[in-house]
Amino acid sequence: MKLGFVSDSLGGMPFDQMLDQAQRLGVSGVEVNTCGWSTAPHCDLPGLLASAEARAAFLRAFAERGLEIIALNANGNPLHPTDPAQGQGLRDTIRLAGLLGVKTVCTMSGLPAGSSSDTMPNWVVSSWPPETQSILRYQWEEKLLPFWTEIAALARTHGVEKIALELHGNQCVYNVPSLLKLRAAIGPVIGANLDPSHLFWMGADPLVAAETLGPALAHVHAKDTLLNAPVQATTSLLENGSLMDIPARSWSYITLGFGHGETWWRQFCYRLKMAGYDGWLSIEHEDVMLNSLEGLEKSVALLKGVMPRAPADYKPQEI
Repeated sequence: MKLGFVSDSLGGMPFDQMLDQAQRLGVSGVEVNTCGWSTAPHCDLPGLLASAEARAAFLRAFAERGLEIIALNANGNPLHPTDPAQGQGLRDTIRLAGLLGVKTVCTMSGLPAGSSSDTMPNWVVSSWPPETQSILRYQWEEKLLPFWTEIAALARTHGVEKIALELHGNQCVYNVPSLLKLRAAIGPVIGANLDPSHLFWMGADPLVAAETLGPALAHVHAKDTLLNAPVQATTSLLENGSLMDIPARSWSYITLGFGHGETWWRQFCYRLKMAGYDGWLSIEHEDVMLNSLEGLEKSVALLKGVMPRAPADYKPQEI
């Protein structure tokens, strides 16, 4: 496995300083945010698309520090009913990935409205009342499947081999069954970006998810979640309070090791290996209580201690 981080983890730093820190931390690469829910402080998407000289300089900045571009990240809602720019951002990100020779694009599945007359996304998380099933049919049959059929074709045209969908709340694809359903319909270019932090607060088990996904594992985000039991006891894990008020929330994103300890992360890495995954672990720091650089340093140190890096070479002796 290889270790890196998402560029927005150090979103307050200029591009060159962010890469200098990556080199100092001893990671192997950086996953670059391009659009969507990110202001993309380290990637001028239109500028890079327009200029071969700008692309060459961008690639050179990584190579001079011995770093790889892990993936391009277009996280957002590409099926937002009133914001088509998010879908266009994904398309442009795929085009840029092709020009840069980057084989993986990370994004979300998207979440449309609940009907053709709605203007806001609608996330269905229950099977009752009955109109929920009408919403799901509309979202999948009229929006999700046609969109991803188009995007998969675009990825093939530009040499993108993996579209890694984050299993994320407020998206049509948010758990293992919904990911496998879309992959079966569209093809193996669709895979999972397994981020355990989201599965924690949705009540799933990332260890079992890793094994179940198997060949559908395309990418891994390393992010932790604090489950705040005293608040959860009355609020449940259906939490819509401010992300900045960690004491008041039933769950919060947190620095690696502060929600689940080293033993859990060691088991997670091993389960990924058991599932056949030997790719990137890309740290995504979103802890509002810790300094970004300090939190990233602690996360890198933890994963360096638990992740397998060298190929397996043991076999029983012939006796």
